[in-house]
Amino acid sequence: MMALSSAFRERVEHMEHSRNQRLMLLLAEKELQAHKSQVLESKLARIGSMERSCLFLDQKIASQNFRISALKSEIENLDAKYDSSSRKLKAVKSEIEELEEVEKERDKFYELKISEMNEFRENVKRFLTETRTRVQELRNSVNELKSTFMELPGNNGYMSSSEIAEAEMKRAELLAMKESLTKTLVSNHR
Repeated sequence: MMALSSAFRERVEHMEHSRNQRLMLLLAEKELQAHKSQVLESKLARIGSMERSCLFLDQKIASQNFRISALKSEIENLDAKYDSSSRKLKAVKSEIEELEEVEKERDKFYELKISEMNEFRENVKRFLTETRTRVQELRNSVNELKSTFMELPGNNGYMSSSEIAEAEMKRAELLAMKESLTKTLVSNHR
């Protein structure tokens, strides 16, 4: 009976020891699982944080890409405006150069016409002076002829035929000169 109870006690102690070992293993397993759960939760939290960071960065990249696209579009518009303005500026410069050439030609034309007018005025002045001088000479000649007629009353106040013929020729010459001068004056005044 003693041996049975001793063996039973050993068996019970062995079972108790095994149970305690199992409990310790279970506790260790439980602690390990708890630790693993904490590590997993921490990793999941980090993953969630990283996902949120990635999402934020994706949104930021998308926003930057949108801004870059908008800036590219604005640059293209500015380039197009610059090209258009450059073409207009070239056209205006070309037009200005053409107008400057026209202005130079006009100035040359006016200078030429002014020179011609001044020359014409000088010619008219010279012609008037010459004409007045010639008219005065003709008047003097006429007066001389008149006085000659008055001074030459030959026999009984009559002139000889040769003197009359000479006076008539002189008179005809003077009338022809007068007519020629009148025609020249009229044509010059036109």
